[in-house]
Amino acid sequence: MQETLLEEVRRIQAEADCVASPAAVDAAFDRMAQDITRRLQNANPLIYTVMNGGLIVAGRLISKLDFPLELAYLHATRYGHALNGTFLDWRIRPAQNLAGRTVLIIDDVLDEGHTLDAICQSVRDAGAAEVLTAVLVHKVHERKAKPGMRADFTGLDAPDRFLYGCGMDYKGYWRNAAGIYAVKGR
Repeated sequence: MQETLLEEVRRIQAEADCVASPAAVDAAFDRMAQDITRRLQNANPLIYTVMNGGLIVAGRLISKLDFPLELAYLHATRYGHALNGTFLDWRIRPAQNLAGRTVLIIDDVLDEGHTLDAICQSVRDAGAAEVLTAVLVHKVHERKAKPGMRADFTGLDAPDRFLYGCGMDYKGYWRNAAGIYAVKGR
């Protein structure tokens, strides 16, 4: 069984379309870091990484932010290893005192945005003074949780396809890909 999945994920990578090269991703991280620094360098922000997809994005982005910040993580998902889904599963909720804080939530992709929207609402409900979002990828389509929904900081716009790389996965694999790829035909 495991061999079959490994063969599948290797085939997916071999056939994939490159949506953003590693160089384009690096440039996107640089732009995001500059924008976030301008906005938050004096805000004493608490930064939450959304696991697991946000791990790669936060790791690459945080080291470019040259100001004091606190870092934590949370885990809420709609997908698991499935290709789609609607159920929001809170695995780890924010644990810090958020009262009066500026909070930046970092994730890999804004697709429909239901998960990110629910996370933001939970953080607001916990008393955060300001909640901002940062995603590496914004999928361009009209099925957002809220009309016109966008993150406060976005690295790249991408087509409405099944993407992986830079935190996004295909069946749990390829989060580590340095570029962003689309599954052929999807």
